Amino acid sequence: MTLIANPIYDVVFKFLMEDERVAKMLLSALLKKEIVTLQMRQHEYTSVMQNRISSFRMDFSAKIKEPDGDEHMVLIELQKTWLATETLRFRQYLGTQYLSKTSMCEDDPRFGLPIISIYILGHLLGDLQEPVIYVRRRYLDYDDRVIEQKDPFIESLTHDSIIVQIPCLKGRTRTRLERLLNVFDQDYQMDENAHLLEINEDIFVGEEQLIVTRLLKAGVAPDVRRAMEVEDEILSEIEARDTLIMQKEQEIERKSQEIEQKARELRQREEQVKNITRMLKASGMSEEKILEMLASPIG
Repeated sequence: MTLIANPIYDVVFKFLMEDERVAKMLLSALLKKEIVTLQMRQHEYTSVMQNRISSFRMDFSAKIKEPDGDEHMVLIELQKTWLATETLRFRQYLGTQYLSKTSMCEDDPRFGLPIISIYILGHLLGDLQEPVIYVRRRYLDYDDRVIEQKDPFIESLTHDSIIVQIPCLKGRTRTRLERLLNVFDQDYQMDENAHLLEINEDIFVGEEQLIVTRLLKAGVAPDVRRAMEVEDEILSEIEARDTLIMQKEQEIERKSQEIEQKARELRQREEQVKNITRMLKASGMSEEKILEMLASPIG
């Protein structure tokens, strides 16, 4: 067994993906296509340091080769989070890509480069149990027949997605992708130290050892280890804040229910007074006498 740094941490994941060979290998396995060239886009990294939650993003431009030999450029937006978060944040990141002038095709600036979004999640999506989920577009006519041709206008405005659910990995090593994703499996987390995973290095074949080597280096790098401790502190503060917010929301809800109950009781009392007043008026009693009778209970 081998101890490696836990790539669920933003700083470790960044360290891992900054190795071009590792990034190309992992992204190629996820896309199930050969990546001919890969380049990390500058100034696109965001981490827990700048966000209220642990949400991490890295953007790449890549030339990919299709099965028919065609090569074309795409943008790969990689987002990772280990806390359940609102989808609005992910949509905002995608919106930034769609708006960016650097995302336009060099050959024809009227159109944007196709975007492939990859989400690595430390939590489950509802009842979905598959470790990797592919969301792919198709061109269809009115009768739902598939249209094989592609068009840059459509490619500019729609995108495919790949979703990895880390809790569903569960030691699976049937495919190359599952072997590579094995380094994210939190079932291998050390009981006494969440910063480290204890994995079986023997399952990695050939160049796949690169990902293990990179995470071994991260595990002994002092700056990486300190950054993991900072992430722990920040996330602890976030959890404490969220707990306090939840408690305050529960208290507000309780008081709101009490206010609503008192309002219902007051409406019932007012209705009773109206009914009594109508009955007394019907019996011929004057308004002055009725007010005198009701004054003491009401007061």
